[in-house]
Amino acid sequence: MDHSLTTVSQVGVDIESYLAHVGQVFWTFRNGDSRCTSYGVQAAGKRWFVKHSDDPQGLASLRNARDLNARVQHRALPRLYHTFETPGGLALVYEWVAGDLLYYPSRTPPERRHDLTFAPVRFRALPVPRILDALDTIYDLHLVLAERGYIAVDFYDGCILYDFGRSRTTVCDIDEYRTGPFVLDADRLFGSSRFMAPEEFQRGATIDQVTNVFTLGRTAVLLLGDGTGSLASWKGTGAMKRVAVRATSLERRERHASVRQFVEDWRSAVAERASQG
Repeated sequence: MDHSLTTVSQVGVDIESYLAHVGQVFWTFRNGDSRCTSYGVQAAGKRWFVKHSDDPQGLASLRNARDLNARVQHRALPRLYHTFETPGGLALVYEWVAGDLLYYPSRTPPERRHDLTFAPVRFRALPVPRILDALDTIYDLHLVLAERGYIAVDFYDGCILYDFGRSRTTVCDIDEYRTGPFVLDADRLFGSSRFMAPEEFQRGATIDQVTNVFTLGRTAVLLLGDGTGSLASWKGTGAMKRVAVRATSLERRERHASVRQFVEDWRSAVAERASQG
C-alpha cells in the first residue's frame, strides 16, 4: 500500500488509523450537520487538510466538492490535491491554508463584540480598503462559479478564512453548492439565516443567481458593518450602500438580475470611492 496522501487510491483501514500511520494529526473537527470529519495532518514535511465521510449525506457532499473543484479553479479556493477511498468512505486532500474563520454567531456574547483577539471583530477593524479587497475576492469567485452554472448554498461567514498577515482571503467548505437553477424540495435550505434570501425558506421556490445576489449583498452588509446586519454602522460609501440595499431586497424583482450584474454594480461603486480619494 502506498502511504502518500497524494498518491494512494484506496486504503483498507479506517481513516484515522491511516492518517496516524502516514503522519501526525494535529487538529480534528467533527461536523454533525455535514456528516463529515476534517483533519489537519502533518505528513511528508507539509500540512494538509483532509476531509472525510462514510455517511451517505457526507459522501454526497464530498463527491459534489470533488466535481466542483475539477470544474472551477480560483485563487480563493484551497487547492484540492487528491482524493482516495476508505472502507465505505471518501477522503479529499487539500492544501492547508493558514488563517482565521470570520464566523460571527448571532449570539456572540457582549464581551466578545469588541474583542480584537476575536477574528471577526479584528477583521471589521481593518482599514476599509482591506475589507473591500476581501469582498472583491469573494465576489470574483462567485462570479466564476455563476459562469460555470453553480448556485451558492450554505455560504456564510464560517466559509471565509482570512490570513491577517498576508491579507489573503480563502473561501472554504462550499460542498453544498449545486448546479442550477433548481427548485427547493424542502422547507428550507441549509445555511445561516443571516445570509439567506426569503425564497430559501419556501418549499417549491426557485433558487438561482437572484438568490445568490441576496447572499452576496448580505455579505457586504455584515462585513462592512458591525456583524449584526444593521446598516447603522455601515463603513462603505453611499453608493456601495445603495448596491447592497438593492441586492438584499426581500422582493426578488427588485434585486440585480444576475451575479455579474451585481458584481459590476458593486465594483463601479468601489471605483467611485477610489476616484474620490
